[in-house]
Amino acid sequence: MPLLEITGLTHNFGGLRAVSDFSLKVKEGELVGLIGPNGAGKTTIFNLISGVFKVSRGMIKYQGEDITRWPSHRISSGGIARTFQNIRLFKELSVLDNVRLGGYAQHGYNLLQAMARTRNFKIEEERQRQRADSLLARFNLSPYADAPARNLPYGEQRRVEMARALISKPRLLLLDEPAAGMNQSEAQDLIRLIKEIKEDFSLTIILIEHQMRVVVNLCQWVKVLDFGETIASGPPQDIQHHPAVLAAYLGKDGALAEVEAEKATPGPGKVA
Repeated sequence: MPLLEITGLTHNFGGLRAVSDFSLKVKEGELVGLIGPNGAGKTTIFNLISGVFKVSRGMIKYQGEDITRWPSHRISSGGIARTFQNIRLFKELSVLDNVRLGGYAQHGYNLLQAMARTRNFKIEEERQRQRADSLLARFNLSPYADAPARNLPYGEQRRVEMARALISKPRLLLLDEPAAGMNQSEAQDLIRLIKEIKEDFSLTIILIEHQMRVVVNLCQWVKVLDFGETIASGPPQDIQHHPAVLAAYLGKDGALAEVEAEKATPGPGKVA
C-alpha cells in the first residue's frame, strides 16, 4: 500500500485551473521530485496535500485513509510536515521557539491546562524543549538557539525551517524548493543533509526543486508539470531526454543531461 496516494487531483482559482487531474503514488521510503516551470502548479499540490487549500476534485489518501477533507492541523498531527518556498519563520522569535512551534499540533495538553500550568502541561513543554534542543544540535544550530531567527544567514534559516518541520515526527516530508537562493556549494551541502535526514528520521520525501543538480542527486522518481498538467513521469535519467520536458522546462540545450555528465566525471584524486 502506498504511503501517499493522490487520484485525479484538480484545483481551480476562479476560472483558472491550477492543477488538472494530477495522480501520484509514493511508497514509504521513496524520494519523489516535482518539477516544472514557475506557475506549473507544484506548490498548489503541496497546499492541497497539507490542507492549506480545499480540493476542488479528486482524492488524497495517506496511509490508506482518505484525508481529502481533513483540516491542516489534523494533517500535520497525522504525520505530514512541510517547508515553504518562501521561508516562513517568526523572525522576531528565537530559533529555539521557532522550532518548538512546529510541534504545536501534537501538544498533549489543552488550553485550560496551559493556563493553569498543570503537571501535564509542564511535562509536555519539557518534552518539546528537549526534542527541539536535539534537532538544533542535529542541524548545527545550537549556537543560535536564543538568537532571533532574523539574525541568521539565509542558509541557516532554511535549516531552522527543516528542523521545525521534523519536530512533529512526520513520516512524510514535503520540501518546497529547499535549495532556492543557494549557490553550488550550499546546494551540495543541502543534498548531503537531505540524504542524511531521510535515513536518520525514516522519512518519505516529496521535493519541489528548480536546481537540477539537486533533483538528479536525490530523486528516485520525477513528475513534470506544465500549466497544471502532468507532461512526463519517470526516473531522472529518463526525464532528461523527454522531448516535452526539454521544450517546456529544461530547454533544448540539455541542461539536465549536462548535470548527469557532471555527476559521472570523477573529481581530482577520485576514480570513476
